[in-house]
Amino acid sequence: MSARTRTRRIAVGGAAVLLATAGTVAANTAAGAGGDGGDHHGHGGHAGSSERVVLHGVDGSRLGWVTLRQQGDLIVVTGMVRSLTPGFHGFHIHAIGLCEANAAAGPFTTAGGHYTGGHPNHGDHAGDMPSLLVTEDGKAYTQFVTDRFTLADLRDADGSAVMVHGGRDNFANIPLRYVTGTPPTPGPDATTLATGDAGARVACGVID
Repeated sequence: MSARTRTRRIAVGGAAVLLATAGTVAANTAAGAGGDGGDHHGHGGHAGSSERVVLHGVDGSRLGWVTLRQQGDLIVVTGMVRSLTPGFHGFHIHAIGLCEANAAAGPFTTAGGHYTGGHPNHGDHAGDMPSLLVTEDGKAYTQFVTDRFTLADLRDADGSAVMVHGGRDNFANIPLRYVTGTPPTPGPDATTLATGDAGARVACGVID
């Protein structure tokens, strides 16, 4: 989808909120996030215009929740994650709704790569989302709006997954003055263009 700029009044947590969007608008905030509401649900669930996803860690523990709510052609994403290392963590939609902690290639690798929406490079992927900022108590709260995908897109034949990574996401923002790879090449290498070097997958939740 192409990015569009608009202003719309939507309901979030029972309150009317005026949101101005240009592609993806992000704000890490504790307001209205509350506790781990995912504890009242199974691995996830959906009812038409909303999807609630429970995030599980590699050890199977519940680490938080993410809600995706369709508001016209916008998606309002709200979430809370706990028990993470303080700092920034990559946060994406991955292409396959399969979160296997014991996958042969590494935890949650069966979720595949990022949901691209037809855009080959990271930073432009439809499933790229604002990084989570984890505070010293190990918690992160987030709320933002995107028009890069719809719930119907994510509920395709093989589903999708919400993924939290162990490291920071550089969104493949490697200017040409930097040299990477072997042989040395200006700009981002293949790994950066695919994943943003966000590291291991530490929490995963299925969208089906």
